[in-house]
Amino acid sequence: MSPTCNCSHDTIPNGLPRELHEQFKDPNHPANLICELCRLFYDNNWVTGTGGGISIRDVEGPNPNIVYIAPSGVQKERIQPWEMFVVELPDEKILRTPNDIPKELTKSYKYKQSACTPLFISCYTLRDAGACIHTHSQNAVMITLLYEDQSVFKINHIEQIKALPRLEYNSKSGKVEKIGSLENFETLIIPIIDNVPHEEDLVESLEKAIKDYPGTSAVLVRRHGIYVWGETIWKAKVYNEAIDYLLELAIKMKIAGINPIKD
Repeated sequence: MSPTCNCSHDTIPNGLPRELHEQFKDPNHPANLICELCRLFYDNNWVTGTGGGISIRDVEGPNPNIVYIAPSGVQKERIQPWEMFVVELPDEKILRTPNDIPKELTKSYKYKQSACTPLFISCYTLRDAGACIHTHSQNAVMITLLYEDQSVFKINHIEQIKALPRLEYNSKSGKVEKIGSLENFETLIIPIIDNVPHEEDLVESLEKAIKDYPGTSAVLVRRHGIYVWGETIWKAKVYNEAIDYLLELAIKMKIAGINPIKD
């Protein structure tokens, strides 16, 4: 799925370069999937008020180092496939921005790259992820308040834990790899890092959490939200949904005086 675009190409009636129009005809194109999931996540109150973001690495395309990233400051439920920033790893070279698109479509709006971008890149670099999701889920925010004096969230003996992967560091490959799924009686551990005024400044603490907790597929950001990644966008979606379920359940358990950890 080549990201190449030259806006001197022929255009179709809506102003989109013909080459991009042909790309976006595929409903499984990463840019289309980002649009689809942004609408779904908006309905779940995870990416409201232009917050949050989604990034997909084109792991099934001819160049798996191509990454599509939703832009900053746009209403996620109205986002269009041509509004993505396209980056190539490992040098983080920007191949295309929505500002390259004809003004008939952009209405001369000046798009900004998401502040989440360096954090997404960290997930790709450190975990070889296929997709990364960032939401402002109220469950994620609330759990970090209930665990204000703690650096991790823990829960065990809940059926939904089985939806999360069992991860292990492979000394031969030098990578953290999936070796199965967690059992419902096991303890899910998600690190919590403190928020900062500017999101891009979370990179150091996010990377430390990822390295310190090789078994995690997510990092909570206190009073902010959560980052979740997976081998593909669909795995990341499953992990995000399962974790949000567990966070909501843990909140209810805490309110009811029940410890999310069963001895």
